Amino acid sequence: MIYFRSDYSVGAHDRIIKRLQETNMAHTDGYSLDDFCYEAQDLIKELIGSPESDIHFMVGGTQVNLTAIAAFLRPHEAVLAPKTGHICVHETGAIEATGHKVIHVPHTDGKILPHEIDETIIEHEDEHMVLPKLLYISQSTEIGTIYSKKELMALREKLNEHNMYLYMDGARLGAALTSSENKDLTLQDLPGLCDAFYIGGTKNGFLFGEALVIVNPGLKEDFRFTMHQRGGMRAKGRLLGIQFEKMFTDGLYFKLAEHANEMAKFLREGIKEKGYDFLVHSPTNQIFPILPTSLVSKLEKDFFFYRWCPFDKERSVIRLVTSFATVKEDVDSFIEAI
Repeated sequence: MIYFRSDYSVGAHDRIIKRLQETNMAHTDGYSLDDFCYEAQDLIKELIGSPESDIHFMVGGTQVNLTAIAAFLRPHEAVLAPKTGHICVHETGAIEATGHKVIHVPHTDGKILPHEIDETIIEHEDEHMVLPKLLYISQSTEIGTIYSKKELMALREKLNEHNMYLYMDGARLGAALTSSENKDLTLQDLPGLCDAFYIGGTKNGFLFGEALVIVNPGLKEDFRFTMHQRGGMRAKGRLLGIQFEKMFTDGLYFKLAEHANEMAKFLREGIKEKGYDFLVHSPTNQIFPILPTSLVSKLEKDFFFYRWCPFDKERSVIRLVTSFATVKEDVDSFIEAI
């Protein structure tokens, strides 16, 4: 069985495993209060060009999202998110369970446009409704599209008008930044655009781990209290710091993301050459081809992927995801099978 279902179906890159083995018997303090985590935090601050930011390590994306949003918002405040957003469709109501409403906003190819924020704000005009306070976006989006720097700047300007926060889910941030269609957005741009964002590791060669970056000083106070309360503080926190330290020492993080994108490009081009179309143009490591449902059933015998949604009576949309572990031979096998 060849896997295209997710970008976290294998364990971790060999260099991560080796580094964890090398440091396995080292004694450290717990809860990310160790030299490995401090080194990783310093590396990230240098890479993003924001020495004043706070960096917190957690295990997975859902945990980061619910912990951050619970900490950032007051009880009557709500989150705006595209209908395709991870917090809307793939987190089992985790945000609502923290006591905050998620307001679904129309989107364009998985992305929110400034005027859509205005329209939602108008609908929440007084104290009889929740107060929209934070915009949740993901980069890349749930359907593999990416925000340009210009688009993010426009969102930032609009949110400033409404005194709102911008929070970016970066589960696949590596894929977005190394996409061939990303012309000018860098890690260094994000602190000036976002109040908080996270750098995803689980879907880019780590065993597990995400790094939350809090930029806005008003959101930093007492965050570790909420983090611990929500189960986000690991006794063996050094396991997270070690992985980020290794990934960002020599650019391995971006090399792995670039490889995943390249494999997806080969898949995309091969499927297109066979005459098939896509649900959306996605220039990252997730692609969504539209195939005859009968063909999908045959492909499932040898390939593991996700049936995204029906397209019409005869066709279905599937999702194919590549990773640092995807090899060209697997891509070629899929194209040949089609």
